[in-house]
Amino acid sequence: MKKLITICAVTAAMTVAPAMAETVKVGFMTTLSGGAGIIGKQMQNGVELAMQHKSGKLGGMDAEIIYADDQRKPDVAKQLANRLLKSDRVDIMAGVIWSNLLMAIHKPVTRSGTLLISSNAGPSPIAGDQCHENFFSMSWQNDQTPAGMGKYMQDAGIKSVYLMAPNYQAGKDMLAGMKRYYKGDIAGEVYTKLGQSDFQAELSALRAAKPETTMIFQPGGMGINFVKQWKQAGMDKVSKLYTVFSVDGVSLPALKDSALGILGTQTWSPDLDNAINKKFVADYKAKYGVYPSFYAAQAYDTILAIDHAIAKSGSKETAKMRAVLAAGNIPTTRGVLKMNTNHFPIQNVYLREVVKDADGVVTTKIVNTVFKDHGDAYAVNCKF
Repeated sequence: MKKLITICAVTAAMTVAPAMAETVKVGFMTTLSGGAGIIGKQMQNGVELAMQHKSGKLGGMDAEIIYADDQRKPDVAKQLANRLLKSDRVDIMAGVIWSNLLMAIHKPVTRSGTLLISSNAGPSPIAGDQCHENFFSMSWQNDQTPAGMGKYMQDAGIKSVYLMAPNYQAGKDMLAGMKRYYKGDIAGEVYTKLGQSDFQAELSALRAAKPETTMIFQPGGMGINFVKQWKQAGMDKVSKLYTVFSVDGVSLPALKDSALGILGTQTWSPDLDNAINKKFVADYKAKYGVYPSFYAAQAYDTILAIDHAIAKSGSKETAKMRAVLAAGNIPTTRGVLKMNTNHFPIQNVYLREVVKDADGVVTTKIVNTVFKDHGDAYAVNCKF
């Protein structure tokens, strides 16, 4: 069991609490080991910065964050969820990068009467007919961001696109979202292995197909490897590359100038002009020496949402916190966030371009707003 499960507790309270003081316990599950650990570390950074900004308290209560490393394995995620719920007795479960892992723990957590707040994964079944009142997303439904890319490409008059994504729930949702708004020719639709690092075979097939454009979803290290190999193979001469969740704060430190000019869509950007985001980005850069990714922003927003729910309800009881979150008006790095009837955000989707900032550091900037107050397509199937 020790080999399978890595779990560590961090007491976030900055001062010694009175013996009888009430403490809120948050189990934060993410991937902290292996190749995907680069994403989980960004999420952990976001949580820790939020707790610093909240002086170690959530809604005025002393707080304990218990980090759990799911190792990107559904069976490990289920074991961890069971331990967090039964042994650690957490009040709230949060985090989760991967849609297949969220699907694995969704029922056990929500049916236990515990709030489950996703900081990233947003699989379509949970947004639709498998929704549950105890689940909330502080990120997006998987289809939302690529839907923005589909709309942009359709409006831009692009006649054909070659699609590529990993073969798991999020990959399928991403391409479904893109195709919901893009009505041109799909020159190819390829599903790669989750965690794949070598894309030479796929690039050879792309070169033979000669598509006008290519749109990929390859998060984390997969995106780094894909874009590097794309550039090395001279694929810019073959097809124009667009991305979702592939060129961002996680991958840009590795890709640097090679990513300049690449367009993608996102619900968050480091240059969003609001007070919360400005403080988050500035303090993250000061603390960690790099721009934050959307993973870090969404983890930060998760902590803000929990703080908001407890402060406004005056309680850590599930039903009371749930009522506050369902009402929306949640302060986040994206502005005041609205909630759909299925407890997924209603939010803007932005077209972003990779650029250099005034100091010559590679980052992204918003080009335009593709969708304003965009809700996902599955909410109509959600019946609590």
